[in-house]
Amino acid sequence: MNDVLPGEVETWQFLENQARSIFGNYGFAEIRVPVVEKTELFCRSIGETTDIVEKEMYTFEDKSGNSLTLRPEGTAPVMRSYIQNKLYAQDPVAKLYYMGPMFRYERPQKGRYRQFHQIGVEAIGIEDPKIDAQVLAMLSHFFAAVGIEDVSLQINSLGCPECRPGYRSALITYLQERLGKLCADCQRRYQSNPMRVLDCKVPDCKQATADAPSVLDNLCGNCEAHFGQVQQSLRDLEIPFAVNPRMVRGLDYYTKTAFEMVTGSLGAQNAVAAGGRYDGLIKDLGGPALPGIGFAMGVERLVLMLGDNKLAPSRPDLFLAALGAEAARETFRIMSGLQRRGLHAEMDYEGRSLKAQLRRADKLRSRYVLILGEDELARKQATLRDMEAGTQEEVPLSALEQILLSKLQRA
Repeated sequence: MNDVLPGEVETWQFLENQARSIFGNYGFAEIRVPVVEKTELFCRSIGETTDIVEKEMYTFEDKSGNSLTLRPEGTAPVMRSYIQNKLYAQDPVAKLYYMGPMFRYERPQKGRYRQFHQIGVEAIGIEDPKIDAQVLAMLSHFFAAVGIEDVSLQINSLGCPECRPGYRSALITYLQERLGKLCADCQRRYQSNPMRVLDCKVPDCKQATADAPSVLDNLCGNCEAHFGQVQQSLRDLEIPFAVNPRMVRGLDYYTKTAFEMVTGSLGAQNAVAAGGRYDGLIKDLGGPALPGIGFAMGVERLVLMLGDNKLAPSRPDLFLAALGAEAARETFRIMSGLQRRGLHAEMDYEGRSLKAQLRRADKLRSRYVLILGEDELARKQATLRDMEAGTQEEVPLSALEQILLSKLQRA
């Protein structure tokens, strides 16, 4: 787990603000759900045999003996809230987004921590494949807006409860014949969660399953038509994509469309955003039989990808340098007034020399410095220095606020 410090947090705020702006334009509204949920929620939604439930959840008992878990992902809590608060009674269609920390006990690596942060969206109640394409268009729009170009969209279809059992059976038979070539994890889960074997990053498993049967060859007519319409809609919107028939998702609730935004700049764990459809999840959790689709992005990974494009901390509009106790009092009053008017103003609180205060202003990259001493107070004047132009001028204290606001708002 790590801290996000000043100098870093500005990039996080930029990503969050871009997400709010773009998602809002597509009709999504923010939802905030608790960090802690009942453990049962994740076992029912994610799946008992997934790595998350088996190995990675932070689970504990409270004083009443209830089993609680720090949320490892955002979709299940949002669905729980949607059902519990009966949002479907207002309108079965809901377009929601969320931001916040998630928790998984896994091996830390580049861009991945045990407390990590996600920005995610969920579109509920729409079965039309065009919503799949709209969600993917929004995701592509976000990456373009924040300036991350080294990403590509990969899509697949995972089938549905009608066609997946046949594919699952064929895949288990295929894996049984190659069991000795699989890693220990894949040997353990090949019957309970065979599709996850296709997603294993161990080189021996990749090689052993290179010619595995494709889920795309086993889709029912409905799933095949749905996937075809998703692809056509993406072409209509001129969203580049590639079909990856080996791509699966690590959570049991996914059906039909699945997708990832991948990059070549983060090593083996190359997905920076991922998601898909979960048409049976809401009903499985006790709600109405409504479809859904969504995705989540890892904020830490987005920050890594921005690299040298990270944002610098905001610079003060004005640094006020005071010389003497009376000047310091007047400077403090002026600074507070400017702050209330929406300007970023700073001052020295230590009574240091003018030279030291100017060094501080330069370190903060302040646009202007206002110098006020006992002589200036007596003349009811102050010296305003333009730090970039290297010029300065005398300004009357009676009109100081208006002059400063005019200059700073033009700067």
